[in-house]
Amino acid sequence: MPKISRKTIMIVLLYVGVVAITPLFSKAPFYRHVLIMVGMYGLLGVAWNIMGGYTGLYSFGQSAFFGIGAYTSTMMLVKGGFSPWIGMLCGGILAAIVAAGMAYPTSRLRGPYFTIASQAFARTFQILMTNWDYVEGAIGIPLPLMPDTWRFMQFKDKIPYHIIIFSLLGIAILVCYYIERSRTGYYFRAIRDSEQVASALGINTVRQRIIATMLSAFFTAIAGTFYSQYVLYIDPESVTHHALSVEIVMVAAVGGAGTIWGPVLGAAILMPISQYARAALGGAGRGIDLIIYGVIIMVIALVRPTGILGFFQRERTIEGEGGDDIGTTVTADTGADDAVRGSLGQQ
Repeated sequence: MPKISRKTIMIVLLYVGVVAITPLFSKAPFYRHVLIMVGMYGLLGVAWNIMGGYTGLYSFGQSAFFGIGAYTSTMMLVKGGFSPWIGMLCGGILAAIVAAGMAYPTSRLRGPYFTIASQAFARTFQILMTNWDYVEGAIGIPLPLMPDTWRFMQFKDKIPYHIIIFSLLGIAILVCYYIERSRTGYYFRAIRDSEQVASALGINTVRQRIIATMLSAFFTAIAGTFYSQYVLYIDPESVTHHALSVEIVMVAAVGGAGTIWGPVLGAAILMPISQYARAALGGAGRGIDLIIYGVIIMVIALVRPTGILGFFQRERTIEGEGGDDIGTTVTADTGADDAVRGSLGQQ
């Protein structure tokens, strides 16, 4: 069990304080909606980060897991009257099972080949949902209006939604904190750096890839359930579209993939831009936010490929013989390699 430091406790308290204070800055519904979108995309970014940031599995198929969570809880509510909280858990478990089924046959794929496979998986799921009459196909499913209650996760005010999504985000961050400091986290990063070397050291790379994919799918599906309860309507275009997968990746990449807080920072930057651009420009400005995203990505790729959070990480340069700079940088957390060796030695 990783030791919880005083710094970690202070960060948790700061997070709780910020979450509690930010809705009080304005009572405008749209302002609070933007905060909720920041929390939801922060959760989606953190979930993707487990695969892409820590394990090096650059998936563009997260929209499928998001859709599984949304459709599972919605169908359980509409057909069986189950609480969305139960549907959220079932959707997460179902998404994790589907993710395992997807991860095993693609376990030998690396780099762009895995990315293409994940895109094909998401596209196949979208086509299935569009043509499946049981889930109303392309027509979509309106959720029934329920009393203003926590049991059915429906509220007239946005504050409860704010509390729910940032609580879920906090749980996901704590899970990532544990993973980053556990043996599993060291395995993930070893696979990311070199899967062949990790396998040679005795790491079961197939199992670790499946674990990373399942964890990522679980939290992505949870966000899908939240979204369906928040907007009270789902269809294949809104919960399985490829653009959603792209936005999720961009959130993590802009903030800093492979870090705990990078996806949260990315969501806090990109989501206000997206939401306010769409509100200000309306239909005439459709796609303007994506153009802005592209400009930000290009700037970050040129200035700091590790993401915005990379500006705040301490680095030192390793010099070769004779003082020649060999261009290798090492972040302040340099104990990962030793921990991997120590963990492997305990197997």
